[in-house]
Amino acid sequence: MTKKILILLFFLGSFFMHSQNLVWRTNMTDAIAISNEQRKPMLILFTASGVPENLQNEIFKTPDFAVWSRDNVILVKLDLSDINASEGDKEQNLKLKNAFGVENLPEVCYASASIRKNKTTFSALGKMTYKPGGAQSWISESNAILHPSE
Repeated sequence: MTKKILILLFFLGSFFMHSQNLVWRTNMTDAIAISNEQRKPMLILFTASGVPENLQNEIFKTPDFAVWSRDNVILVKLDLSDINASEGDKEQNLKLKNAFGVENLPEVCYASASIRKNKTTFSALGKMTYKPGGAQSWISESNAILHPSE
């Protein structure tokens, strides 16, 4: 009996640890470089303090999302209420929010970007807000945005 409990705890622990291994970039310049290097679009999460946690808790903290995101996107979190962010970063994040047409927080935008002659050009692929239905539903909708021809 003790052996079964230990095995169960091991598997449950590995699932929870796996879901916590997400690497969220907070610097857009670094995220663009990694996105281009790995040839993956960016999932840009626009958020702020005090916004509902449904998206975080029901989607981003699941093992399914962790596996999917590792293989498909570069994760970027732009916290519009971050008091530790520099004035330049705050201004940049607000400009990006407006450029992507983000109205409700939290909201996710999928995009790729290129830098030529020190000018960054974004290509918006689509955006999503929280919808009930769990991680699999979110992943299916994300795949439809990222791979519209499939």
